[in-house]
Formats: sequence, structure tokens, C-alpha cells
Amino acid sequence: MGHSHGHSHAGHSHGGHAHGVTHNRAFAIGIILNLVFVVVEAVYGVMAESMALLADAGHNLSDVMGLALAWGAAWLAQRKATKWRTYGMKKSTILAALLNALILMVAVGGIAWESIRRFTEPQDVAGVTVIVVALVGVVINAATMMLFMAGQKEDLNIRGAFLHMAADAGVSVGVALAGVLILWTGATWIDPVVSLAIVMVILVGTWGLLRESLNLSLDAVPAGIDPDEVHRVLRESPGVDGVHHVHIWAMSTTENALTAHLVKPEPDSDDVLLDDIQKQLRSTFNITHVTIQWERDQSGCPVPGHC
Repeated sequence: MGHSHGHSHAGHSHGGHAHGVTHNRAFAIGIILNLVFVVVEAVYGVMAESMALLADAGHNLSDVMGLALAWGAAWLAQRKATKWRTYGMKKSTILAALLNALILMVAVGGIAWESIRRFTEPQDVAGVTVIVVALVGVVINAATMMLFMAGQKEDLNIRGAFLHMAADAGVSVGVALAGVLILWTGATWIDPVVSLAIVMVILVGTWGLLRESLNLSLDAVPAGIDPDEVHRVLRESPGVDGVHHVHIWAMSTTENALTAHLVKPEPDSDDVLLDDIQKQLRSTFNITHVTIQWERDQSGCPVPGHC
């Protein structure tokens, strides 16, 4: 059928690889700091009988697990491809995000159940303890957030860790405010209310993570990429008469791939055009792995005359 294949990996940007190495120390420090704080927060949450503190401790424990999963996935993503795993283990970053979301969903369910129970069985809450421990949480979460500030603009994984820690710092501020209100008013119902508010904050963030990670695990088009715009770029390439069989998916949380059939009757400048298309897809859509199959006539088009 006169088909030829254009497949080039020149100039791929493997940002996730570099960041995975660069942020090893950040992941290690973040995990240690947050794990120590989880223990402290859980102990004082029990001593102060504060569901808000225990809710935040559960949230921070999920963060520790999330950081560990992200770190492990970043390491796995650096493993070389084999004859059985031709893409290596890049997709482990997507599976880690999906597992993270599921763990968070289970955790918030338990927190919500206990918080609701506290409305019918109120407990005295030590407001001062809640305030002090929550403020320590603000400092630790803010410090962990700063560890990921440098790379969060280039790497989606790092940006996720950065934003998660920023949100945690805000949640800890909320817990501290709950302690102040309890001291001021003596109303113990404030504690479970704040706990449920924390649950809602976690759910909002987790739902987005769950939806996107599930989509990526099913090879859906990654968020931020408009398939119609990709089609337009390919269709408007010089010498191209048709575009079909376009597939766009995520190889990892930092690398996207595309395959497409382009109808180009004249073989002149195939290599030059292939290089131009690849550069445009990379710069505009962050699609770094591009595989193009040239077709010299419309016979391979699913709907001839409409490609």
C-alpha cells in the first residue's frame, strides 16, 4: 500500500527522570518529617480526645504513603526497557497515583464515620493541645512544600506533591483555628465539624486525582491535551491530505505518546516534516513520543474522502 513508517525519538524530554533523581533527598526528608508528625499528632489527638487532630493525622499518614508511592514509582520509571516491558515501568507512576487515591478514599470514610459518631457522643477536647500540635503541622507541611518548589513547574508529579503539601498546611491552619474556637466558646461540636470539613477538602482533591489516574490507566487522552487541536496541527502540516487512527495516551505522569496515520501523497521531505511535527507536538502538547505512519493514498482511511 506504499506505507512507510516515521518513528523518531530525537530530542525527547524525559523530565520525570531527571526530577526523580534530583528530588530523592526531598522525598526522603518529606517522608521522615511527616511520619514523625503523624505519630506526634495521633498520640496528642488521643490524649486531647480531638477528632480533628486524629483526622489530620490520618490525612498526613496518607500523605506519607503518597510520597512513598510517588518516590517508588519515580524510581521504577527510571528502569530501562526490556524485551518484555518495551516501555520499561513508566506506567508505575500512574498506578501509584491511582492507588494513592483509593487509599485516601478509604481513609476519609473512616474519619467521616468517627466524626459523625462524635455528634451523638461528644468528647471534651483539649483546645491548647490541638492548637500547638496543629501549628507544628503548619510548619512541617510548609517545610515539605518548599522542598518541592524548585521542580513543580516542570514536573507534574512534583507539582502534585507541592500542591498536596500546600493544602495540608492550610488544613493544619484550620485545625488550629478549631482549637482556638473551642477554647473561646467551649463548644465541643466544633471539633467533629472541622473534621468533616477536612474530609470534604480531602475528597475534593482526591476525586480529581482518582478520576485522572483512572483515565490515564485506561489510556485516555491526558488532561490538558485537546484531541481536536492535535488533529488540526497534523491536518495542517504541509503536504498532508488526511489524518486518521490518531491515538494519544500517557506513558507515565510526565510523558505522553501519540501514534497517527497521515495521508501524504508525495514522499518528498518526509523526514523534515516528521521532525517539525514532533517538535510542535512536544512544545504545544508535551507529547514526547511520536510515531507517524505515512500513507500515499486514501485507501487506508476509514472513511475515504473524510480523513
